[in-house]
Amino acid sequence: MNRNFDRELGLHCAPALAGIKPANLLCCRFSRYPDFDRVIECYNRIFASGEIRFEVLCRCPESCLLLVYRRRTLAQQLQRPEIRTLLETAGYFRGNTVEEDLERLSQRLCRSEGIFPHEIGLFLGYPPEDVTGFVRHRGRNFKFCGHWKVYSDEQKARRIFERYDRCRGAVCSRLAEGMSIPQMFGAA
Repeated sequence: MNRNFDRELGLHCAPALAGIKPANLLCCRFSRYPDFDRVIECYNRIFASGEIRFEVLCRCPESCLLLVYRRRTLAQQLQRPEIRTLLETAGYFRGNTVEEDLERLSQRLCRSEGIFPHEIGLFLGYPPEDVTGFVRHRGRNFKFCGHWKVYSDEQKARRIFERYDRCRGAVCSRLAEGMSIPQMFGAA
C-alpha cells in the first residue's frame, strides 16, 4: 500500500470512506504518485466486494480528479427527487444508473476547461439549495463557507462540517498509528 496516498485519502476523503458522505473528490498529481493507475487498480480490487469505489473522472497529463464514493449512498443521493430534477436540467437522464450519471459528469468535467460543472456538488452531498444558491449568486453572498458555500441552513451545515472534521481527525489519527485505508474500510 502507498502510505502517502492513504494519508491523502484520509485527509480529503474520510467522510465518504466512512459512509457519512456520498462522495469526495481528490486531485492527484502524477508527479507525486507515478504509479497512480496501479494504486487505483489495487484499491478497486481490495474494495471490490464492498461499496467503496475509486473512479477517475477527468485526466490531464499532470493530474487527475479522483472520485471516492460509496455506490449505494451515491445512488440514493442522486435519486432524490429534488436532486434528480436539478440533474435533468444539466442534461442527465431520469432513470440513469450511478455509472451513467458518473459518465455524464466525467464528460462535462473533461469539456469544462477548468470550470467545474455546478452539479458536482450534488454528487458530493451538498444540499441542493446550496448548489442552486451558488449558481444564482455566482459564488458570492453566501452565509458561511466551510466544506462548501452555504446559502440555506447555516446551523445544519456547521453541524455537518463538524462531523466531517471529526471523521477526518479520527481517520488521520488511525493512519498515524500505522493503520491503512484498506485495514480501516476494506470490508466496507
